[in-house]
Amino acid sequence: MLKSLHSRHNDVFLGLLRSRRELLRLRQLDLATRLGRGQATVSKVERGARRLDVVELWAWLNAMDIDFVEFVRELDQRLKLHAVPEARFRAGSHRIAPVTHRKRRNTDR
Repeated sequence: MLKSLHSRHNDVFLGLLRSRRELLRLRQLDLATRLGRGQATVSKVERGARRLDVVELWAWLNAMDIDFVEFVRELDQRLKLHAVPEARFRAGSHRIAPVTHRKRRNTDR
């Protein structure tokens, strides 16, 4: 799975997110206020310095009155225009490390 904040796909996502905000004529500060966050958070997300998880994305879009499913459909269409090298997703190209359990030390003594 691609993990880089600075991938072509992430640039497409961030561009769509920012363009939607700008179409609504919202400043970063306006969106931040609606989210109950600081303007710096909006800036970091739009610059790609901070990722949004799916629940945060839902809240972000909700704050702009944008339908989550429609946004994801448009994102999907745009991402399909940017191919991902197959080698990154071939079966067996990444091995999953086994989960090991360590005994916890009792630090309350």
